[in-house]
Amino acid sequence: MSAWELVVVALAGVAAGAINAVVGSGTLITFPTLVAFGIPPVSATMSNAIGLVAGGVSGTWGYRRELSGQWPQLKWQIPASFLGALLGCFLLMHLPEKVFESVVPVLLVGALILVVAQPAIGRWAAARVGVAEDSPRLDAALLTPGRIVALAVATFAVGVYGGYFTAAQGILLVGVMGVIVPGDLQRMNAAKNLLSLIVNVVAALTYTFVAVDRINWVVAGLIAIGSLAGGVVGARYGRRLTPTVLRAVIVVVGLIGLWRLMTT
Repeated sequence: MSAWELVVVALAGVAAGAINAVVGSGTLITFPTLVAFGIPPVSATMSNAIGLVAGGVSGTWGYRRELSGQWPQLKWQIPASFLGALLGCFLLMHLPEKVFESVVPVLLVGALILVVAQPAIGRWAAARVGVAEDSPRLDAALLTPGRIVALAVATFAVGVYGGYFTAAQGILLVGVMGVIVPGDLQRMNAAKNLLSLIVNVVAALTYTFVAVDRINWVVAGLIAIGSLAGGVVGARYGRRLTPTVLRAVIVVVGLIGLWRLMTT
């Protein structure tokens, strides 16, 4: 790769780290960039997953305050993400890449619809449990056994997808969480950052151990440096967004990502 291409990769890492901290789907910037510069798709997926771990760490740390009080659901979601990521990595090594790529646009459209519908779902759920709609603990009040099972299954499914392709897994997570356990959007975003980080760590370790020869370490390093800085910036400013603005950002970025996926 030329010097200017390396610079572009690093800048793409900054953008991806910032977008992942606020919305998710930063992979929709870095992955097409790597492919455009001639890196094979599977190698790009692996190198990208490794590089974005750093951004996931900074983004999760930036949202650490919003994670407070979420352990009752995270204790089920964390192992679900971990196991799902393992299965997703296995599928990446054994299935044609087109298998999942063909359903990504459908999943992304569905997730965006869920994000848009989340306020109405939250009002309905709040009325059922007798908790104020704007309560920061609405999610805790909704943690019935049935919802916990549904949340774990959905998180596992997104983990499988994330371990295989990673693109837009954050939007998918926010979408399903907003339906199953609707609550404060910033709190869901914090949980999304942690769960996405777990998936990326599992993917990065798996690829390092079983496919080290297929990883472009220069690219992975540049994305890591860029995404680390981007995650700090994204967490700092993303936490200040109102729920309406944050939801609008998610939808806009998701639509752009959908366009990129369908034209790359």
